[in-house]
Amino acid sequence: MIKVVYFASLRERLGIAEESIEVSQPADVSAVLNQLVELHGEQWQKILVDTPILMAVNQEMCDEKAAVAAGDEVAFFPPVTGG
Repeated sequence: MIKVVYFASLRERLGIAEESIEVSQPADVSAVLNQLVELHGEQWQKILVDTPILMAVNQEMCDEKAAVAAGDEVAFFPPVTGG
């Protein structure tokens, strides 16, 4: 199992703050995203895959190719803007 955490506007748009999912090993963040879309449907595809987001594994920023193992935490964030 891995823990998936959603922050800020992603949490609001998805209607969930965190969840635990099972992913096949070996896995990467891309596999996690695919699993989430399979579990939750097309709306999640639009929010997590079709738009730019930031991601982290165990509190370290990464890209979709980052490895994910059982017990890891994967977090998703909206892009940060300043002003």
